[in-house]
Amino acid sequence: MTATVSTKTPTPPSPSRRLRSLSRPQLPTRAVAGRSLMYAILTVLAIIYIAPFLVQVATSFKTDVEAASNPISLIPQTWSTAAYEKLFLNSDFPVWFKNSAIVTIFVTLGRVFFNSLAGYALARLQFRGRTVIFAGLIAVMSVPGVVLLIPKFLVINQIGIYDTYVGMIVPLLTDAAGVFIMKNFFESIPASVEEQARIDGAGTFRVFWSIVLPMARPALITIVILSFQGSWNELSHFIVATQSPELTTLTKGVASLASGELSQGTQYPLKLAAAAIMTIPVAVMFFIFQKRIMNTTDGAVKE
Repeated sequence: MTATVSTKTPTPPSPSRRLRSLSRPQLPTRAVAGRSLMYAILTVLAIIYIAPFLVQVATSFKTDVEAASNPISLIPQTWSTAAYEKLFLNSDFPVWFKNSAIVTIFVTLGRVFFNSLAGYALARLQFRGRTVIFAGLIAVMSVPGVVLLIPKFLVINQIGIYDTYVGMIVPLLTDAAGVFIMKNFFESIPASVEEQARIDGAGTFRVFWSIVLPMARPALITIVILSFQGSWNELSHFIVATQSPELTTLTKGVASLASGELSQGTQYPLKLAAAAIMTIPVAVMFFIFQKRIMNTTDGAVKE
């Protein structure tokens, strides 16, 4: 009598289980430790970076006594909106905000238009002296802005636009960095797009406005964010361009709070409340457009 041994054939893994095993490879212990250390360092850096902003917001809701005795606590013992009430009801803060908003809107729109025009001209148009102009553009980018404050004041005063909205806005309508960004981006767009438009009878400006400019949307959004942030936070230019209290911007007004303009004492809640409100527009602008900053051209064609 012979005994039969039954052998059981193993069941092959299902395709879904096989895909899961292939899609989640096992990382070695050293790689896991290195990644954990990297995340820990990034977390610490993020906390260090965000902590001053959190302290700023928390202190703006404290009383003057608590802000002076415990300035870095993140939770006020007594919540108070006295600093915000004083800013909007007993100071010129609304006027400062209005002036900054007017200047920022006009400067942002002007830089988007003029920087795009200049960048396209340097990237596509062939004219005498183009290389010299671009070299001068690079040279301007290397000059510290503080060096140009006195010449800027002399020019603004000489042409009669000192202490006016025109003097605040016109000198900021273009910047070398914006022209440089737009030039490099326009050069990355295939020339065949423009050639096809010219064959259809479009002129130079029509090609720029209707064909090339919509494709440069990532660069335009970058210019919008940089122009908005730069003009909203500008201080040195407004110091040499204006002197009237009616034309004071947020940067000049918040800076004047440090000298005790509204009252005596440290005024930490007052200063930090003004700084917190001043931060909101730039933060909103950045978070709305951050995913569109300098990606790729929209609708490019293959050559």
